[in-house]
Amino acid sequence: MIRIKNTGAFLISFLLLQSCGKGFLDRPPLDQITEANFYNTAEELRAATGPLYNIVWFDYNDKAALAIGDARAGNMISNDREMFYRFAVPATDQNTLLPAYKSFYKIVAQSNIVMHNIRTRAVSVSEAERNEGIGEARFMRGLAYYYLVMNWGEIPIIYDSEKQMADSEIRRNTKESIWEFIIRDFRFAEEHLPPIPREQGRLTKYSAAGMLARMYLTRSGLGKATGNRTQDDLDSAAYYARTVIHQSNYAMQSNYADLFLSKNNNSSNNNQEGLFAIQWMAVSTPWGVNNSYQAYMAFDPQVTGTGDGWGAAHGASANLIRYYMDNPQDSIRRKATFMFNQDHYPEINQQSGGLTYESTSIANVKKYIIGTPEDNGGKGAFMTAYVNTYMMRLPEVFLIAADAILGNASSTSDAEALTYFNVVRERAKMLPKSSIDFMDILQEKRVETVMEGIHWYDVMRWYYFDKAGALDYIAKQDKGSYTISYVSGSKNPRLYDVTYEPAYYAASEQSIYLPIPEAEKLAAPNLSLDPEPFDFSKLND
Repeated sequence: MIRIKNTGAFLISFLLLQSCGKGFLDRPPLDQITEANFYNTAEELRAATGPLYNIVWFDYNDKAALAIGDARAGNMISNDREMFYRFAVPATDQNTLLPAYKSFYKIVAQSNIVMHNIRTRAVSVSEAERNEGIGEARFMRGLAYYYLVMNWGEIPIIYDSEKQMADSEIRRNTKESIWEFIIRDFRFAEEHLPPIPREQGRLTKYSAAGMLARMYLTRSGLGKATGNRTQDDLDSAAYYARTVIHQSNYAMQSNYADLFLSKNNNSSNNNQEGLFAIQWMAVSTPWGVNNSYQAYMAFDPQVTGTGDGWGAAHGASANLIRYYMDNPQDSIRRKATFMFNQDHYPEINQQSGGLTYESTSIANVKKYIIGTPEDNGGKGAFMTAYVNTYMMRLPEVFLIAADAILGNASSTSDAEALTYFNVVRERAKMLPKSSIDFMDILQEKRVETVMEGIHWYDVMRWYYFDKAGALDYIAKQDKGSYTISYVSGSKNPRLYDVTYEPAYYAASEQSIYLPIPEAEKLAAPNLSLDPEPFDFSKLND
């Protein structure tokens, strides 16, 4: 298991994030801080939680988010993430698998340490302020466990990092225990976080409510069968989704493409649609506060202007290309997500009149590709695109609400469910539907959130209550190569000629979950033992 030596080491690590010029991520000078005198004010307490918004998420965002959330889900093809969509990830992989697993436990460990320090050191701030800081940490810890249980199944619950992280005899806990732990964390966060962010980019009670909607919807299918999801969990998912939709200040932005840029008011860098986004910085020192997404996904170094841009072999899967060919009217989201032959992007390489994409061998990635520092007010550097990463947007909450209302029915024409579903389609200029089923909602969320690391978790949510259906969905996804070219003169919709070379890769009950990294099992051999229920009487909350 990864180990955190002591709380002082953690305090020093986050105090290194100083003078970065981004609101609550700024840090006070080191010569003014010691571990003993920190946490004396609400401002210091909030400074302590600041690193939970970026550096702890770096190893996941760097490669694993797309390898798992999109490549594994059948959304993208990739030369170095192929083993994820072939369902052939070895336990010895140290390039993506091990960093992802360790990243989530780093989030857990640092969240635990922040909570410990708030409880033991923040004696001069109010109980409400202490609980707010603990709520931020529990939100992050709950989200880390969500990714762990969805990707690895049974894993250990670490609730006291100082006591447990060096425990070589630690065992895994059951999925049921992990889900109870997750929901407890988010319920505490929803109760104690403020309704409006203290600073731009901070979490709110509605950030937690949105996550609770996601968590209850997912847990509703755990161990169930089609048509038999747990109604209480479906009702809770609907309740928290409605809370966000009707009580919060979050709102859908008018222009879909603007959501994934950094320079304008509707950009990824904190708008009313993002319930939670990782708060990346415009610098790469210390390493880990920077967003490396564009470095890996931009198809050419000329796009980034910073010496990176290694994404020529990354692009839309053939399975998604088939969707776009069958639904040419879904062009707003498509163009903002993937580049097709002859697409023009005026916001990239502006000094040269914009970018006209000319490849016919692949549809490369556009989402979160923001161009050069000059395209973004001078901000950015090598492997450092100044654009935040959404972890949840409001459209997902609308679709969760629709799914929860659908519940165990085969389809629904419920007016409320249709309103939530169609508001997402409306922005994309898609025709409304008068009846929806599970696959309608699954596909709508997929296309809305492609390349945001989400779809795999919906496939796994489906797998919880319909293993055969989810496995069949995976087996029928075309993940082969293709060529695609613009049909000259076609407009509204633009048309394309596509030639496919199909390839299919099935998952099984043995390969659907990722293997626990071999290095972790060597350090803690009891991870190979059967999981056990967690004893919740150990907790002090």
